[in-house]
Amino acid sequence: MASVETTRTAEGRDFAPLGARRMLVVGGIALIAAGMLLGDLFAVFVLHQNAGRIGEHLTAAVDAVAAENSQAALQNFAAIGGRLENRGTKVDAHAHIIAFGYLALLLALAQPYLALSEGARRHLAQVLLAGAVLLPVSVFLIHYVGLQYSPLESIGWASITADFGGLLVIVACAGYGAGLVRHLLSGVRAADPLLRDRSRSARMLLAGGTLLILAGFLHGAYYAAVDLTEHEARESRILNTMVERAAQKDLAAAHQAVADYGMLQGEKAVAIAAHSHIIEFGLLAVLLAFLQPYVMLSERWRQRWAAVLLAGSVVLPVFVLAELRLGLVAGGIADAGGLMVILALVGMLTGVVRYTGSLDAGKAAP
Repeated sequence: MASVETTRTAEGRDFAPLGARRMLVVGGIALIAAGMLLGDLFAVFVLHQNAGRIGEHLTAAVDAVAAENSQAALQNFAAIGGRLENRGTKVDAHAHIIAFGYLALLLALAQPYLALSEGARRHLAQVLLAGAVLLPVSVFLIHYVGLQYSPLESIGWASITADFGGLLVIVACAGYGAGLVRHLLSGVRAADPLLRDRSRSARMLLAGGTLLILAGFLHGAYYAAVDLTEHEARESRILNTMVERAAQKDLAAAHQAVADYGMLQGEKAVAIAAHSHIIEFGLLAVLLAFLQPYVMLSERWRQRWAAVLLAGSVVLPVFVLAELRLGLVAGGIADAGGLMVILALVGMLTGVVRYTGSLDAGKAAP
Protein backbone atom coordinates (compact mmCIF):
# COMPACT_ATOMS: atom_id res chain seq x y z
CA MET A 1 0.00 0.00 0.00
CA ALA A 2 2.91 2.35 0.61
CA SER A 3 3.88 2.36 -3.06
CA VAL A 4 0.27 3.16 -3.98
CA GLU A 5 0.19 6.10 -1.58
CA THR A 6 3.50 7.45 -2.88
CA THR A 7 2.34 7.23 -6.46
CA ARG A 8 -1.01 8.82 -5.60
CA THR A 9 0.80 11.85 -4.16
CA ALA A 10 3.19 12.21 -7.12
CA GLU A 11 0.66 11.49 -9.81
CA GLY A 12 -2.54 12.98 -8.42
CA ARG A 13 -2.45 15.82 -10.91
CA ASP A 14 -1.89 13.50 -13.89
CA PHE A 15 -4.70 11.19 -12.71
CA ALA A 16 -7.14 14.02 -12.10
CA PRO A 17 -10.90 13.62 -12.60
CA LEU A 18 -11.57 13.29 -16.34
CA GLY A 19 -7.83 13.64 -16.94
CA ALA A 20 -6.23 12.16 -20.04
CA ARG A 21 -4.23 9.49 -18.24
CA ARG A 22 -7.22 8.32 -16.19
CA MET A 23 -9.46 8.11 -19.26
CA LEU A 24 -6.84 6.20 -21.22
CA VAL A 25 -6.09 3.70 -18.44
CA VAL A 26 -9.73 2.95 -17.63
CA GLY A 27 -10.76 3.02 -21.30
CA GLY A 28 -7.83 0.88 -22.41
CA ILE A 29 -8.42 -1.89 -19.87
CA ALA A 30 -12.18 -1.81 -20.56
CA LEU A 31 -11.59 -2.05 -24.33
CA ILE A 32 -9.27 -5.05 -23.96
CA ALA A 33 -11.68 -6.85 -21.63
CA ALA A 34 -14.58 -6.16 -24.03
CA GLY A 35 -12.53 -7.38 -27.00
CA MET A 36 -11.56 -10.56 -25.15
CA LEU A 37 -15.18 -11.20 -24.20
CA LEU A 38 -16.28 -10.70 -27.82
CA GLY A 39 -13.57 -13.13 -28.93
CA ASP A 40 -14.68 -15.78 -26.43
CA LEU A 41 -18.34 -15.44 -27.44
CA PHE A 42 -17.38 -15.58 -31.13
CA ALA A 43 -15.30 -18.72 -30.60
CA VAL A 44 -18.10 -20.49 -28.72
CA PHE A 45 -21.17 -19.46 -30.72
CA VAL A 46 -19.97 -18.53 -34.22
CA LEU A 47 -16.54 -19.78 -35.27
CA HIS A 48 -16.97 -23.55 -35.45
CA GLN A 49 -20.57 -23.42 -36.65
CA ASN A 50 -19.62 -20.96 -39.38
CA ALA A 51 -16.69 -23.13 -40.49
CA GLY A 52 -18.99 -26.16 -40.69
CA ARG A 53 -21.48 -24.32 -42.90
CA ILE A 54 -18.69 -23.09 -45.17
CA GLY A 55 -17.62 -26.72 -45.60
CA GLU A 56 -21.19 -27.71 -46.45
CA HIS A 57 -21.47 -24.99 -49.09
CA LEU A 58 -18.08 -25.92 -50.57
CA THR A 59 -19.16 -29.57 -50.86
CA ALA A 60 -22.42 -28.49 -52.50
CA ALA A 61 -20.46 -26.29 -54.93
CA VAL A 62 -18.26 -29.25 -55.88
CA ASP A 63 -21.37 -31.37 -56.48
CA ALA A 64 -22.83 -28.58 -58.63
CA VAL A 65 -19.64 -28.41 -60.72
CA ALA A 66 -19.76 -32.18 -61.21
CA ALA A 67 -23.41 -31.90 -62.26
CA GLU A 68 -22.54 -28.97 -64.57
CA ASN A 69 -25.04 -26.81 -62.69
CA SER A 70 -23.34 -23.44 -62.88
CA GLN A 71 -26.18 -21.56 -61.17
CA ALA A 72 -26.07 -23.78 -58.07
CA ALA A 73 -22.27 -23.51 -57.98
CA LEU A 74 -22.44 -19.72 -58.08
CA GLN A 75 -25.10 -19.65 -55.36
CA ASN A 76 -22.99 -21.78 -53.06
CA PHE A 77 -19.87 -19.72 -53.68
CA ALA A 78 -21.91 -16.58 -52.94
CA ALA A 79 -23.05 -18.17 -49.68
CA ILE A 80 -19.42 -18.98 -48.82
CA GLY A 81 -18.56 -15.33 -49.47
CA GLY A 82 -21.30 -14.24 -47.06
CA ARG A 83 -20.06 -16.66 -44.39
CA LEU A 84 -16.50 -15.43 -44.82
CA GLU A 85 -17.62 -11.81 -44.53
CA ASN A 86 -19.58 -12.64 -41.39
CA ARG A 87 -16.53 -14.30 -39.82
CA GLY A 88 -14.13 -11.64 -41.07
CA THR A 89 -16.08 -8.71 -39.62
CA LYS A 90 -16.33 -10.45 -36.23
CA VAL A 91 -12.59 -11.19 -36.20
CA ASP A 92 -11.74 -7.64 -37.32
CA ALA A 93 -13.94 -6.11 -34.62
CA HIS A 94 -12.37 -8.36 -31.98
CA ALA A 95 -8.82 -7.55 -33.12
CA HIS A 96 -9.35 -3.80 -33.49
CA ILE A 97 -10.97 -3.23 -30.11
CA ILE A 98 -8.12 -5.07 -28.35
CA ALA A 99 -5.48 -3.24 -30.40
CA PHE A 100 -7.05 0.11 -29.52
CA GLY A 101 -7.01 -0.91 -25.87
CA TYR A 102 -3.26 -1.56 -26.11
CA LEU A 103 -2.82 1.79 -27.82
CA ALA A 104 -4.76 3.58 -25.08
CA LEU A 105 -2.60 2.00 -22.35
CA LEU A 106 0.58 2.85 -24.23
CA LEU A 107 -0.50 6.47 -24.63
CA ALA A 108 -1.43 6.58 -20.94
CA LEU A 109 2.16 5.71 -20.10
CA ALA A 110 3.40 8.35 -22.55
CA GLN A 111 1.43 11.25 -21.02
CA PRO A 112 4.34 12.82 -19.02
CA TYR A 113 6.40 12.95 -22.23
CA LEU A 114 3.92 15.00 -24.25
CA ALA A 115 4.43 18.77 -24.49
CA LEU A 116 0.70 19.48 -24.52
CA SER A 117 -1.67 21.16 -22.11
CA GLU A 118 -3.82 18.89 -19.97
CA GLY A 119 -6.87 20.17 -21.82
CA ALA A 120 -5.41 19.21 -25.20
CA ARG A 121 -4.39 15.78 -23.91
CA ARG A 122 -7.85 15.25 -22.47
CA HIS A 123 -9.59 16.17 -25.72
CA LEU A 124 -7.26 13.89 -27.69
CA ALA A 125 -8.02 11.04 -25.29
CA GLN A 126 -11.74 11.57 -25.84
CA VAL A 127 -11.26 11.55 -29.62
CA LEU A 128 -9.14 8.39 -29.44
CA LEU A 129 -11.60 6.47 -27.27
CA ALA A 130 -14.54 7.59 -29.40
CA GLY A 131 -12.83 6.26 -32.52
CA ALA A 132 -11.74 3.12 -30.67
CA VAL A 133 -15.38 2.30 -29.97
CA LEU A 134 -16.91 3.54 -33.23
CA LEU A 135 -14.61 1.62 -35.57
CA PRO A 136 -15.02 -1.94 -34.19
CA VAL A 137 -18.76 -1.51 -33.58
CA SER A 138 -19.19 -0.33 -37.17
CA VAL A 139 -17.05 -3.17 -38.51
CA PHE A 140 -19.16 -5.65 -36.53
CA LEU A 141 -22.30 -4.24 -38.19
CA ILE A 142 -20.98 -4.29 -41.78
CA HIS A 143 -22.33 -7.79 -42.44
CA TYR A 144 -25.81 -6.86 -41.19
CA VAL A 145 -26.16 -3.34 -42.58
CA GLY A 146 -24.75 -3.97 -46.05
CA LEU A 147 -25.46 -1.32 -48.66
CA GLN A 148 -28.96 -0.48 -47.46
CA TYR A 149 -29.68 3.28 -47.65
CA SER A 150 -26.03 3.97 -48.48
CA PRO A 151 -25.26 7.07 -50.57
CA LEU A 152 -22.49 5.10 -52.32
CA GLU A 153 -22.78 2.13 -54.66
CA SER A 154 -20.16 -0.14 -53.09
CA ILE A 155 -19.66 1.19 -49.54
CA GLY A 156 -22.31 0.91 -46.84
CA TRP A 157 -23.02 3.19 -43.90
CA ALA A 158 -21.26 0.83 -41.47
CA SER A 159 -18.08 1.00 -43.55
CA ILE A 160 -18.32 4.79 -43.71
CA THR A 161 -18.67 5.14 -39.94
CA ALA A 162 -15.85 2.61 -39.44
CA ASP A 163 -13.58 4.73 -41.62
CA PHE A 164 -14.60 7.81 -39.66
CA GLY A 165 -13.72 6.01 -36.42
CA GLY A 166 -10.33 5.15 -37.87
CA LEU A 167 -9.86 8.80 -38.83
CA LEU A 168 -10.57 9.85 -35.23
CA VAL A 169 -7.88 7.46 -33.97
CA ILE A 170 -5.43 8.78 -36.57
CA VAL A 171 -6.14 12.39 -35.58
CA ALA A 172 -5.62 11.59 -31.89
CA CYS A 173 -2.38 9.73 -32.58
CA ALA A 174 -1.15 12.58 -34.76
CA GLY A 175 -1.88 15.04 -31.96
CA TYR A 176 -0.08 12.94 -29.40
CA GLY A 177 2.78 12.44 -31.85
CA ALA A 178 3.13 16.20 -32.26
CA GLY A 179 3.23 16.57 -28.48
CA LEU A 180 5.96 13.93 -28.22
CA VAL A 181 8.05 15.65 -30.91
CA ARG A 182 7.68 19.00 -29.11
CA HIS A 183 8.81 17.37 -25.87
CA LEU A 184 11.87 15.81 -27.52
CA LEU A 185 12.82 19.11 -29.18
CA SER A 186 12.42 21.03 -25.91
CA GLY A 187 15.15 19.03 -24.19
CA VAL A 188 13.12 18.93 -20.95
CA ARG A 189 13.52 15.73 -18.95
CA ALA A 190 10.33 14.20 -17.57
CA ALA A 191 10.14 11.74 -14.68
CA ASP A 192 7.31 9.28 -14.19
CA PRO A 193 7.00 7.35 -10.89
CA LEU A 194 5.15 4.57 -12.73
CA LEU A 195 8.37 3.53 -14.44
CA ARG A 196 10.11 3.19 -11.06
CA ASP A 197 7.61 0.75 -9.57
CA ARG A 198 9.36 -2.41 -8.37
CA SER A 199 6.49 -4.23 -6.68
CA ARG A 200 6.35 -8.02 -6.99
CA SER A 201 3.18 -7.90 -9.10
CA ALA A 202 4.84 -5.46 -11.54
CA ARG A 203 7.93 -7.66 -11.78
CA MET A 204 5.77 -10.76 -12.34
CA LEU A 205 3.94 -9.08 -15.21
CA LEU A 206 7.06 -7.58 -16.75
CA ALA A 207 9.04 -10.84 -16.67
CA GLY A 208 6.07 -12.98 -17.71
CA GLY A 209 5.12 -10.61 -20.53
CA THR A 210 8.66 -10.55 -21.87
CA LEU A 211 8.81 -14.36 -21.87
CA LEU A 212 5.43 -14.58 -23.61
CA ILE A 213 6.53 -12.20 -26.37
CA LEU A 214 9.76 -14.16 -26.82
CA ALA A 215 7.82 -17.45 -27.00
CA GLY A 216 5.45 -15.95 -29.56
CA PHE A 217 8.28 -14.79 -31.79
CA LEU A 218 10.02 -18.16 -31.55
CA HIS A 219 6.79 -19.97 -32.45
CA GLY A 220 6.25 -17.61 -35.40
CA ALA A 221 9.80 -18.16 -36.63
CA TYR A 222 9.35 -21.94 -36.37
CA TYR A 223 6.05 -21.83 -38.26
CA ALA A 224 7.52 -19.66 -41.02
CA ALA A 225 10.58 -21.89 -41.38
CA VAL A 226 8.95 -25.30 -41.10
CA ASP A 227 5.23 -25.21 -41.89
CA LEU A 228 4.36 -22.12 -43.94
CA THR A 229 5.81 -23.18 -47.30
CA GLU A 230 4.42 -26.69 -46.93
CA HIS A 231 0.96 -25.34 -46.11
CA GLU A 232 0.97 -23.06 -49.16
CA ALA A 233 2.04 -25.90 -51.46
CA ARG A 234 -0.55 -28.26 -49.97
CA GLU A 235 -3.30 -25.66 -50.35
CA SER A 236 -2.57 -25.24 -54.07
CA ARG A 237 -2.41 -29.00 -54.53
CA ILE A 238 -5.72 -29.61 -52.74
CA LEU A 239 -7.57 -26.92 -54.68
CA ASN A 240 -6.31 -28.31 -57.99
CA THR A 241 -7.41 -31.80 -56.95
CA MET A 242 -10.83 -30.50 -55.92
CA VAL A 243 -11.45 -28.87 -59.30
CA GLU A 244 -10.04 -31.75 -61.35
CA ARG A 245 -11.99 -34.47 -59.50
CA ALA A 246 -15.21 -32.47 -59.70
CA ALA A 247 -14.73 -32.01 -63.44
CA GLN A 248 -14.12 -35.77 -63.77
CA LYS A 249 -17.28 -36.43 -61.70
CA ASP A 250 -15.21 -38.32 -59.10
CA LEU A 251 -17.29 -37.06 -56.19
CA ALA A 252 -15.67 -39.25 -53.53
CA ALA A 253 -12.22 -37.85 -54.30
CA ALA A 254 -13.61 -34.30 -54.61
CA HIS A 255 -15.34 -34.57 -51.22
CA GLN A 256 -12.13 -35.86 -49.67
CA ALA A 257 -10.31 -32.86 -51.12
CA VAL A 258 -12.90 -30.58 -49.48
CA ALA A 259 -12.31 -32.33 -46.14
CA ASP A 260 -8.53 -32.02 -46.59
CA TYR A 261 -8.89 -28.34 -47.39
CA GLY A 262 -10.92 -27.76 -44.24
CA MET A 263 -8.31 -29.56 -42.15
CA LEU A 264 -5.53 -27.49 -43.69
CA GLN A 265 -7.36 -24.24 -42.96
CA GLY A 266 -7.77 -25.42 -39.39
CA GLU A 267 -4.03 -26.09 -39.07
CA LYS A 268 -3.21 -22.62 -40.40
CA ALA A 269 -5.81 -20.91 -38.23
CA VAL A 270 -4.69 -22.45 -34.93
CA ALA A 271 -1.01 -21.75 -35.66
CA ILE A 272 -1.66 -18.10 -36.51
CA ALA A 273 -4.08 -17.62 -33.61
CA ALA A 274 -1.66 -19.11 -31.08
CA HIS A 275 1.21 -17.00 -32.44
CA SER A 276 -0.72 -13.73 -32.35
CA HIS A 277 -2.44 -14.30 -28.99
CA ILE A 278 0.68 -15.17 -27.04
CA ILE A 279 2.44 -12.03 -28.30
CA GLU A 280 -0.63 -9.88 -27.60
CA PHE A 281 -0.91 -11.24 -24.06
CA GLY A 282 2.79 -10.61 -23.52
CA LEU A 283 2.40 -7.01 -24.62
CA LEU A 284 -0.65 -6.64 -22.36
CA ALA A 285 1.27 -7.97 -19.36
CA VAL A 286 4.17 -5.56 -19.98
CA LEU A 287 1.82 -2.55 -20.24
CA LEU A 288 -0.08 -3.56 -17.10
CA ALA A 289 3.20 -4.00 -15.22
CA PHE A 290 3.84 -0.26 -15.41
CA LEU A 291 0.27 0.55 -14.37
CA GLN A 292 0.22 -1.52 -11.16
CA PRO A 293 0.58 1.55 -8.89
CA TYR A 294 -2.87 2.63 -10.11
CA VAL A 295 -4.42 -0.71 -9.06
CA MET A 296 -5.63 0.07 -5.53
CA LEU A 297 -5.61 -3.47 -4.17
CA SER A 298 -3.39 -5.16 -1.64
CA GLU A 299 -0.11 -6.42 -3.09
CA ARG A 300 -1.28 -9.99 -2.48
CA TRP A 301 -4.37 -9.46 -4.64
CA ARG A 302 -2.35 -7.70 -7.34
CA GLN A 303 -0.05 -10.72 -7.44
CA ARG A 304 -3.04 -13.05 -7.66
CA TRP A 305 -4.54 -11.17 -10.60
CA ALA A 306 -1.12 -11.06 -12.27
CA ALA A 307 -0.80 -14.83 -11.86
CA VAL A 308 -4.32 -15.42 -13.24
CA LEU A 309 -3.59 -13.22 -16.26
CA LEU A 310 -0.27 -14.95 -17.01
CA ALA A 311 -1.78 -18.41 -16.53
CA GLY A 312 -4.64 -17.61 -18.91
CA SER A 313 -2.13 -16.13 -21.36
CA VAL A 314 -0.40 -19.52 -21.52
CA VAL A 315 -3.49 -21.74 -21.39
CA LEU A 316 -5.30 -20.08 -24.31
CA PRO A 317 -2.61 -20.32 -27.04
CA VAL A 318 -1.37 -23.75 -25.92
CA PHE A 319 -4.82 -25.30 -26.11
CA VAL A 320 -5.67 -23.43 -29.32
CA LEU A 321 -2.72 -25.34 -30.82
CA ALA A 322 -4.08 -28.59 -29.36
CA GLU A 323 -7.58 -28.17 -30.85
CA LEU A 324 -6.86 -30.27 -33.95
CA ARG A 325 -5.75 -33.20 -31.82
CA LEU A 326 -8.12 -32.89 -28.83
CA GLY A 327 -11.11 -31.27 -30.52
CA LEU A 328 -13.77 -29.44 -28.53
CA VAL A 329 -12.15 -30.33 -25.20
CA ALA A 330 -9.10 -28.25 -26.10
CA GLY A 331 -11.35 -25.51 -27.44
CA GLY A 332 -13.24 -25.37 -24.15
CA ILE A 333 -10.01 -25.17 -22.15
CA ALA A 334 -8.73 -22.42 -24.47
CA ASP A 335 -11.95 -20.46 -23.88
CA ALA A 336 -11.44 -20.93 -20.13
CA GLY A 337 -7.96 -19.44 -20.55
CA GLY A 338 -9.49 -16.43 -22.26
CA LEU A 339 -11.99 -16.11 -19.40
CA MET A 340 -9.07 -16.10 -16.93
CA VAL A 341 -7.53 -13.14 -18.75
CA ILE A 342 -10.88 -11.32 -18.75
CA LEU A 343 -11.34 -11.91 -15.01
CA ALA A 344 -7.83 -10.63 -14.30
CA LEU A 345 -8.49 -7.50 -16.35
CA VAL A 346 -11.80 -6.87 -14.56
CA GLY A 347 -10.06 -7.37 -11.20
CA MET A 348 -7.35 -4.86 -12.09
CA LEU A 349 -9.92 -2.44 -13.51
CA THR A 350 -11.79 -2.64 -10.20
CA GLY A 351 -8.57 -1.64 -8.46
CA VAL A 352 -8.09 1.30 -10.83
CA VAL A 353 -11.66 2.46 -10.19
CA ARG A 354 -11.04 2.20 -6.43
CA TYR A 355 -7.89 4.28 -6.88
CA THR A 356 -9.71 7.00 -8.77
CA GLY A 357 -12.54 7.02 -6.22
CA SER A 358 -10.11 7.33 -3.34
CA LEU A 359 -8.24 10.11 -5.15
CA ASP A 360 -11.44 12.04 -5.84
CA ALA A 361 -12.67 11.57 -2.29
CA GLY A 362 -9.35 12.86 -0.96
CA LYS A 363 -9.59 15.97 -3.12
CA ALA A 364 -13.15 16.59 -2.06
CA ALA A 365 -12.32 16.35 1.64
CA PRO A 366 -12.06 19.68 3.52
